[in-house]
This record gives sequence, structure tokens and C-alpha cells, in this order.
Amino acid sequence: MKPIRLYLDNCCFNRPFDDQSQLLVQLETEAKLFIQEEIKKGTFELVWSYILDEENSSNPSPDKKEQISSWKPLAISDVEASSEVIRLAKEFAKQGLKSMDALHVACAIDASAEYFITVDGGILKRKIKEIWTMNPLEFLLIYKEFNKNE
Repeated sequence: MKPIRLYLDNCCFNRPFDDQSQLLVQLETEAKLFIQEEIKKGTFELVWSYILDEENSSNPSPDKKEQISSWKPLAISDVEASSEVIRLAKEFAKQGLKSMDALHVACAIDASAEYFITVDGGILKRKIKEIWTMNPLEFLLIYKEFNKNE
């Protein structure tokens, strides 16, 4: 079976570092960590982008910054800034996404990611027709349901 191409945004990469006292945060963390293990196995393909680099570079914690950037070499694609990415991002910003969020989504689409994985409520409440957008827990539930016969 062909690997599923995923884009995890910076909020998703940071989820394990969030306060784990809430059950939803714990579940999303576990789902995100499972997704990362499946990336290592080749079940999923990771897409990276210059926006992930830019956001991660401003992370105040050197340890978190290093842990997140360690995923870049595992990515099958690293999207750079381009006129098409900027054009797409402007369209998503017109639909109400914040500029950085719009750039993440545009990069995911530019790299032909099938799913955009995030824990950012501002992105999740938008209906983006160009890509499936969901939190890591939702993604795993759908993935497991779709693949239950394998």
C-alpha cells in the first residue's frame, strides 16, 4: 500500500511539550507520537516546509527546537517559498486563516500532502476543501477504521 503523505504543523510537533493534565491533550499527544513512529516505519510520509523551520527557529527552548528539527531529515519533501505557495496562502488568509497558518496549509498542498495534521483550533474550525485537516487523534481514528481489514 502506498504511504499516506502527511503535513504536521508546528502546533502538532509541540503537542507533547504542552501541559498534559487535560485528557484531550494526552490523547492527541499519544496519537501524534504514534504517527511519528509510523513515519519512521514508512507507513506515512512526512512533508516539511520552510515555515516549520521558521517557526521552530523562534522556539525559546533549545531542547524542543532540536527535537522538532530532528524530524526534518525524515521528510520526503521540503517545501520552499514560491510564488505558488504565497498565492495559495493569500487565498487561505482571505478565508480567515492567520498568515502563518495559511502558509503551513499552502505548503502542505504544494507538496501534495493528503492530510494536514494540527491541534490548532483556528485551523480545525475552517473547512479547507483542498486538503483533509484534522487533529492527530481524528486522523488515527479514520486511518484505523479505513485499514481495519488489513
